[in-house]
Amino acid sequence: MGILDAPGRPAISRRSFVKAGLGGAAGLAIYAGGIERHWIEVTAHDVPLAGLNAAFNGLRIAQISDIHMDEYTEPYFLGHVVDRINAQRPDMVLLTGDFISFGLAPTGFAVGAAWQCANILSGLECKHLYAVLGNHDVGVDPIAVTAALTANGIRVLTNAWLPIERQGGRMWLAGLDDPVLGAPDAERAVPIAIRNVPHEPLILICHAPDYVDTLLAGPVGNAVSLMLSGHTHGGQVRLPLVGALQLPELGKKYVEGWFRFGAMQLYVNRGIGTVGVPFRFDCPPEITLFTLRAA
Repeated sequence: MGILDAPGRPAISRRSFVKAGLGGAAGLAIYAGGIERHWIEVTAHDVPLAGLNAAFNGLRIAQISDIHMDEYTEPYFLGHVVDRINAQRPDMVLLTGDFISFGLAPTGFAVGAAWQCANILSGLECKHLYAVLGNHDVGVDPIAVTAALTANGIRVLTNAWLPIERQGGRMWLAGLDDPVLGAPDAERAVPIAIRNVPHEPLILICHAPDYVDTLLAGPVGNAVSLMLSGHTHGGQVRLPLVGALQLPELGKKYVEGWFRFGAMQLYVNRGIGTVGVPFRFDCPPEITLFTLRAA
């Protein structure tokens, strides 16, 4: 027997209703897996940094994160990401971890994916390329992933720091080991000598954003001007009235976009790839472009 939905309208059978539902689900899967998953959004932000030397005013930094090569991210798609970054002509590119995926395939396959990923990233025309590892990289083989990136011109900062110098001005860049599966050492990554130096702001890259709470509980948190993270994929699949269906450990609190803690700013990038399912919904892949401004 049909279901009459209103006087004067034709009855809708259960079979028609189920078919319509299945059709809608199939359409959603096609959209989330084939369209939005490859729909790159370039988000641009001016970032005021207190004490920034005039030499760095207008410096452009591109950030990408969470590539997850060969789980679902195809080589051609990462190549397209590289082309989109090159079109922006950044002065520096920062990569905030999870180049590959842990647990999906044997270690040898994942290490091969790391080399494939790094080879494609070597097409970045900007030569100031810096990275940290994510939990998936550490879970597979941090030494092998670091070797692949380093061989392709990308310097990996694992509890390490370096000066960025330009026309007599200086700022600092530091990177932490992954907080989920690695051994982050904030005291080593940001030693006393580079903390709160007048006119020398400090940028920190760290895969997992919720680790900012740990940093803010100690002296390092007061020394960081800008922290860049990924890890959350922005939620990856976000439903109306529900939000993100799943969020990772140390990525449940600060999920996407800007957060401010006094003098420190945190930005969480939505990432490029996917894990678990090859879908993105209401959460497209992101390239972030920051332009530094003197505050």
